[in-house]
Amino acid sequence: MHLLDAAEGPRALCDLCLAQVCRSLDALCSRRADGSMCLSWAPLFPQEMADQLLHKMATKGILNDTTVGIFRNCKELRLRRASIRFCPVSAEAFRLALCPHRLQELDASWVSEGLTGANIVSSLASNQECRSSLQRLSLSGLRLDWESVGEVDGGSCVGFSSLHGLRMLNLSNTDLTDAVLEDICTLPQLESLDISCSTVSKLTALLDCKNTLKSLIAHQLQQLDMSPARFLSVLSRLHALRHLDFSYDHFTVDDSDGRDGDETVRQLLEGSPQVLPSLVSLDISGRKRITEAAVRPFVEARGGLVFLGLLATGASSCNVFSSRKNLKVTGEANENQVCEALRRYRDRECFVREALVHLYNLTTDSDKPRPDMLKLVLSGVQSHPTSLHVQLVATACIFNMTTQDLAEAMPVSLLSCTVTQLLHAMKTFPNHLQVQKNCLLALCSEYILQDVPFDKYLAATLVINWLSSHEDPTLQRMAVAVISILVAKLSTEETARLAQDVFIMKQLLAIVQQKAMVGVVDSTLKFALSALWNLTDEMPTAARNFIECQGLELYEEVLESYYTEPSIQQKVLGLLNNIAEMEELQADLMEDDLLEHVLSLLQDSQVELGVRYFAGGILAHLASRPEAWTLDEELRCTVLEQLHASIVTWTQLEREMVSYRSFSPFFRLLQTCQPSGVQLWAAWAIHLVCSQNTSHYSSMLEQEGVTELLKALAAHPDTHRDIKGLSDSILRLVEQHQSHPGPSKDQLGP
Repeated sequence: MHLLDAAEGPRALCDLCLAQVCRSLDALCSRRADGSMCLSWAPLFPQEMADQLLHKMATKGILNDTTVGIFRNCKELRLRRASIRFCPVSAEAFRLALCPHRLQELDASWVSEGLTGANIVSSLASNQECRSSLQRLSLSGLRLDWESVGEVDGGSCVGFSSLHGLRMLNLSNTDLTDAVLEDICTLPQLESLDISCSTVSKLTALLDCKNTLKSLIAHQLQQLDMSPARFLSVLSRLHALRHLDFSYDHFTVDDSDGRDGDETVRQLLEGSPQVLPSLVSLDISGRKRITEAAVRPFVEARGGLVFLGLLATGASSCNVFSSRKNLKVTGEANENQVCEALRRYRDRECFVREALVHLYNLTTDSDKPRPDMLKLVLSGVQSHPTSLHVQLVATACIFNMTTQDLAEAMPVSLLSCTVTQLLHAMKTFPNHLQVQKNCLLALCSEYILQDVPFDKYLAATLVINWLSSHEDPTLQRMAVAVISILVAKLSTEETARLAQDVFIMKQLLAIVQQKAMVGVVDSTLKFALSALWNLTDEMPTAARNFIECQGLELYEEVLESYYTEPSIQQKVLGLLNNIAEMEELQADLMEDDLLEHVLSLLQDSQVELGVRYFAGGILAHLASRPEAWTLDEELRCTVLEQLHASIVTWTQLEREMVSYRSFSPFFRLLQTCQPSGVQLWAAWAIHLVCSQNTSHYSSMLEQEGVTELLKALAAHPDTHRDIKGLSDSILRLVEQHQSHPGPSKDQLGP
């Protein structure tokens, strides 16, 4: 069982099992003649678990006409609370799979495949049990298409009123008409009605359910044709109403569509306390013409009020709230109001954006980790994945809340979800500079890049693509830094995929050339060199791309230009060492000037040991194959002589400067037939990494058979004593680790 961060808690076993069922549907099912799935065998599911399975299939995006078939004629899967939100389910599949169940709740919001509200109601009404059992129905976002309603029961017309058990009905964002509303309001038990963003023009029909209706959500009724006085007259007679949402979420200053609504709200606030005396929840967010002077007496006269929505009204700073501790308010006056807005308005894009703007201001100088707040931001952006306005502000908030040390105090699983959302924003808005900048700023955290799990391959490709069209020095530095770290964290397979793209090589080489032309030594240059180094590690395709993009010529110039910069030289020689390991590319390095320069670095005792180490590696690999050596033989003899003479003077490095994916490049160097200088460099290199990361490399030596090579080398009579000593030392490190294994360290990139 995979455990998430302790702050998040483990995933429920039931959830894990349902996820496995979803993954295994093909294996668990047979097919009917019409192609729909049917479970080959299933135990009798607990009723709640059948609901959860349907919901899991919907949220995973696998619920459709084919898969919903498992709920057809299936006594083992009995549905009560069904959710098919956003799923492509046709009218016929809906009728066959879901309508035979004795449903209590159905959420069919935003379904596709042409399923209409009329289809759903007529199909549900065909089940006599559903007529009385169904209590909650959500058809938000659907076309009702009421003209197409059929007839059942000997010709009687089917409408919402036929589902006489309904208590809650959501018809927001539909083509609801006044006539259909009249039918709805005859429902004998209707308690909650959502008609937001619909096409109704009159609300007088609500008087037919005035004694039962407790909750009315009616925001954004742009075709409402009622005077404020007439509308208020209707509201005042809804005796049971306790929750009213008459908010407005289009914030243009001269918005004439909202003016009548604002006047209605003003009259409600300033009217008699006898109007809606039982009200406990009122949402008037977005009504810009509301004043604190109107809010104060309204709140004071209603001691039972528990919620008041005032976001984007300018009235949320009213001092009356300080004495009402149990009253929740959405607004912008303080952190609690903004967070409450994010919690309540998750599905309303305009309000989410408005709340995020205020949250950004609240978190700009934050020095306290707020995982609770970050969760609210993620909830908002996940509900509006294609909204530029939401993503723009949300990514800025994410940066504020994960900058510096704040990220390290967050649950890792939460950060993982956060980075996934950042990558989604980068992918969705590739040409929006500020969104990309916000994401890049948030990603440019060593802790996040090193310790948080996310799709690092996707991240690398997105950042590289962005880098190709932007040359801002600050952003370029961050982008190259992110790429450098990400490339080092990729798997061998992912690095190979990335290495096939010559475009990436050209981008990184262009940065090196840009910096080298003016002799700059900065972090951008160093990160670019590190990324190229990692990208060519045991990757022949990347190495070939490097050579074909004139990388060798550029690197020769860099070696000469930056002769006093060991950090630059080490990265350059590290990449050349990667090329020298590949037999098919060694011919490209056979240049007198290049190798003589590398040899001079090896011999110079004033040069940093890290530089001499990689210089020795290049020469050892090239000199190990006499049949491939195309330069003067005297130069090869000098190389072999100087390798041994130089390496015996080296002292152990205290810092890690290199890592190896495998020891396969050393196999040829450790053969007993090799010259002592070649053998000595290979043995010294293995001893270096093993002494610094014993647990990781000891197991690699065993698995790859290198310990056997070292034993053979140490036992051979012609092996030089310097090499025997190093080989014995490595073997002792392996034996000590096997006797007393310690914790493993993560492998670093070169």
